[in-house]
Amino acid sequence: MKIALIACVFWFAAGGVAYAAAPAPTAEYAQEGAGAACAGPLWSVYDQCKDRRIAATVSGGVNATTSGEFTVERPTLGALGFDWRTSGDENRTASVRIRYRRVGDKLWSEGLPLHRLHGERVPSESPPLRYVVPNMFSGSLLDLRPDTEYEVHLTLSDPDGVSGEAEKAVTLRTRAEPRPAEDGRVFHVYPFGYEGERKEPSFTGLNAAYYLEGWRHADWSNVSAPRVRPGDTILVHAGIYLDARTEYGTRADRPSLGTPFDGTYYLTQSGTPDRPIVIKAAGDGEVVFDGGGNHNLFNLLAANYNYFEGITVRNTEVGFLLGMKNIIGSSGFTLKRSRIENVGRGVHSDWSGSRDFYIADNVFVGRHDPAQLIGWQANGPWASLPGFPERISGPQGSEYAVKVYGQGHVVAFNRVEHFHDGIDIASYADPDGAPDELPGRIPVAIDILSNDIFAMGDNCIEADGGARNIRVMRNRCFNTAGGAISAQPLFGGPLYLVRNVVVQGVGESLKFSISPAGVLVYHNTFLSESNGSSAASNSHFRNNLLLSHGKKGRGYSVSAYTNYSSSDYNGFYNAPGIETPYAWNSPPFETRADYGAPVERRFAGLKAYSAATGQDRHSAELGHDVFVKAPVPDPAQVARLYRPDDYDLRLRRQSRAIDAGVALANVNDGHAGRAPDLGAYELGEPLPHYGPRP
Repeated sequence: MKIALIACVFWFAAGGVAYAAAPAPTAEYAQEGAGAACAGPLWSVYDQCKDRRIAATVSGGVNATTSGEFTVERPTLGALGFDWRTSGDENRTASVRIRYRRVGDKLWSEGLPLHRLHGERVPSESPPLRYVVPNMFSGSLLDLRPDTEYEVHLTLSDPDGVSGEAEKAVTLRTRAEPRPAEDGRVFHVYPFGYEGERKEPSFTGLNAAYYLEGWRHADWSNVSAPRVRPGDTILVHAGIYLDARTEYGTRADRPSLGTPFDGTYYLTQSGTPDRPIVIKAAGDGEVVFDGGGNHNLFNLLAANYNYFEGITVRNTEVGFLLGMKNIIGSSGFTLKRSRIENVGRGVHSDWSGSRDFYIADNVFVGRHDPAQLIGWQANGPWASLPGFPERISGPQGSEYAVKVYGQGHVVAFNRVEHFHDGIDIASYADPDGAPDELPGRIPVAIDILSNDIFAMGDNCIEADGGARNIRVMRNRCFNTAGGAISAQPLFGGPLYLVRNVVVQGVGESLKFSISPAGVLVYHNTFLSESNGSSAASNSHFRNNLLLSHGKKGRGYSVSAYTNYSSSDYNGFYNAPGIETPYAWNSPPFETRADYGAPVERRFAGLKAYSAATGQDRHSAELGHDVFVKAPVPDPAQVARLYRPDDYDLRLRRQSRAIDAGVALANVNDGHAGRAPDLGAYELGEPLPHYGPRP
């Protein structure tokens, strides 16, 4: 009995997405976990009887699986994503195992089983959404090494049988971090009025180096041919680059940098992945590009593989414009070790064809009040406070630091503070081609990693609009007026939410208002007013610390359109005096999926909730004392900002959260003790690094 149970736990906890082939529970197990075998309303991820109930709801369905198209997504620096189309498997008993190793290694490692997608929908009338999730498996290998070759082996299995190719073997390389070419030409740029010694070839202003006659400052400013070509590096020397954009013509007594009228640098030349066009600080002091209050400073809508490093961008509404929905956009943009401040939007792209951005180790500082948190909702607790509502543009407003769409992007190790949103996938609504998908235009393989986000008027991270293999991992979020991490909508998943930390006085940890499909919530530490999710499908929670402190009525509340959502091995805290702190709302238990109104179920305690739903049988109620130092935020002080230095969210020794989790392949490999710890931090392991690296 225990062997069968352990096998079932491994498959469900690791993948959270596909039913394992295991024998029906024995009488002993039925008595331990559910009462009478295959009786009553229980719907546990460990109760094999549910497979029979699911099968009973499928009339005339094909249970055997037919293998279809196999696709490798665009690699990122640390992840590889896979999509495997199938048909059949109406009883959802198929699964895909994935193993991997570096080329040259002898031993194979196990990955999380691929996530099972099967016709999920995002029920929304505003905006109306038509996309239907394909019948398929999708998933990622996580935390790989950059620029490294891996052998990957995938096996599709189904106890009802598999027709077609059941095994796939591929050799793939992760992407390398973008770097300047070592053998390209080098140009030197100096600010207006510079009188010191120059390195040659030298130019006054960026445009003069980028274009043959880019210094022109009149209505013929755009007539010049480009000078740069793939592999070239423009070294920008210290100074302030601020054009007198409102004046016509070139004069000796004021800056003429070739951006008349709008003050925008239109950079239109493309590099290549190995030979980008590089614009980089020369290293002799701060380089400041000042927009002078203009709308957009750098326009790269028609340029691919342009690379920026070590510069400051300020005083503009849009720092970098990289794509516009249904119009045009760029690929291969890199922004490293730069500072973006006093902007409305730092980096913007919502073009579905963009590829392979790398935005890392930057600091983004918005215009919001640095002394308090202010939201935007008219019915929210900030409505009576000075400064309400927050602004998203103009002298006191900033909308977001980064917004991307497309495939293969990496946004990592950035510091973001005082915006409406921190880092977003574009809220694009239906992917192109819906209700199906247009090849190459579905938003997949996007990594948002190790960012340090502070004081957002709405969300720290929005995965809104993403589809598959969205990896949101090891980010730290302090203070949001809305939900800390948003996924409304998400088109199938998986969205990996792994080892993120959230601390906030108000709001919720997860914002799922426009119902996402396919969220995997693993090893997070959330200290917020309420935890759980609203109106999602095919979502799975494992090894989290979900500690509430507010007065919204429910500390852990999950609503699901599918009865194959699941939750277990979590730690909860609920404020005293709440009558029904737990809720698990889903269709009637005998129904696999229903996109109408879920059946509402509320419970006074963890034991009653678990017994009635079969969820969280191995979870526990804990206190804030599981941490070394975790002062409880006061939800009455809605504008207060909580500082990371005031918290130490490592686990105390002897805490009940230690060794209380379940093994998740490729997520908590090598954990100490007899089992993984709950939450974002494993006892004894070094803390992750958030924000720009040294």
